[in-house]
Amino acid sequence: MTRYVSLYVHIPFCVVKCKYCDFLSFDGESYGTMLRYVDALCREIRLYEPVADEYVVRSIFIGGGTPSLLDESLVKNILAFIKRSFRVEKDAEITIEANPGTLGHQKLLGYRQAGVNRLSIGLQSADDEILKKLGRIHNYDQFVASMNAARRAGFTNINIDVMSGLPGQTIHSYVETLSRVLDFEPEHISAYALQVEEGTPLSRDEQLLSEIPPDMIDRRMYEITKQLLGAKGYDRYEISNYAKSGYECRHNMVYWTGGEYIGFGIGAASYFQGKRFSNIRDILAYIGKMEQISDAFSDASNLEMLYNDTMKELRENVTPVYLYSRMEEFMFLGLRMMCGVSREEFMERFKKDIYEVYGPVLNRHIEQGYMAEIGDRIILTDRGIDVSNIILADFILDKE
Repeated sequence: MTRYVSLYVHIPFCVVKCKYCDFLSFDGESYGTMLRYVDALCREIRLYEPVADEYVVRSIFIGGGTPSLLDESLVKNILAFIKRSFRVEKDAEITIEANPGTLGHQKLLGYRQAGVNRLSIGLQSADDEILKKLGRIHNYDQFVASMNAARRAGFTNINIDVMSGLPGQTIHSYVETLSRVLDFEPEHISAYALQVEEGTPLSRDEQLLSEIPPDMIDRRMYEITKQLLGAKGYDRYEISNYAKSGYECRHNMVYWTGGEYIGFGIGAASYFQGKRFSNIRDILAYIGKMEQISDAFSDASNLEMLYNDTMKELRENVTPVYLYSRMEEFMFLGLRMMCGVSREEFMERFKKDIYEVYGPVLNRHIEQGYMAEIGDRIILTDRGIDVSNIILADFILDKE
């Protein structure tokens, strides 16, 4: 039986870190540090060779940070090491996240030649004043230039990120953003509501916080998103994600359906061989550890021992994924998708009927109209999606 895995590559560098960003990323790093980091990434990728041949890679996602800060030669090196170490499907989805302020036609051509076949471009808003407030480095005209360059370079699978509930945003300006995005006819649109994360510059900026639209307005933006995108043929397949038919993000579907994935780079998370873990978050410690093992690669007989020894030092928070945790995640992640979860698949995975485990919770929410059972599948209704965080919390199991 073929076993599948997806790969995530973390690029933590930014020109300037956005005010709302809570991701593990840094601004102002030197090109020399980037080179050392990419070299370290390639060494980590090679470490997986003792187990890589057991799997086929279906998707690769290069995220960040701002991965499009990397020139095409560095992206080519990363993907070459992956293809040298893993069996990658011929039509694997290979995505890179990009900021409009960092893209050019030659770089995009280089990405295509390196094997990247999907772009995820972070617009967020078409209002330049709002972009400035967020600390974004681009303006709308740069986004337009990037989209045109991407199409000329041959990209036929592009996602555009937009955000609602931003400081200074009105319903009118949000609709204008969606309308301009739709004019480009991207294959995929991710529409997220702003989350103010503790410790970010935004969370400490009283002026910007006072400009965030009230919940009622943000709720209206959410409804408008469904209406406008649905009318233009975009299927909402997950709470915040819309796609033309056949262009759903295969990589994210792996997360939402409980598939295995490996994360490379600092802080990158993995679910692999029955365990969850993340890499160390200190960039210099990560680079140093990878540079220490360089000579050992010349002796292939040592690679498996090297893999085992290095992983013990590289990984943090290693946790076996027990049955109850897998059941919880099956429900948490699966119910985010519009197709919901399958009773048959639950039985296949856990050898129990879903009602045997979650009967009282399911019956209550179905009776209250927050969930529905349609054939084999159990889904959140529109009412349930509105309060999804509360509903999903009910699927935490009592471990006693």
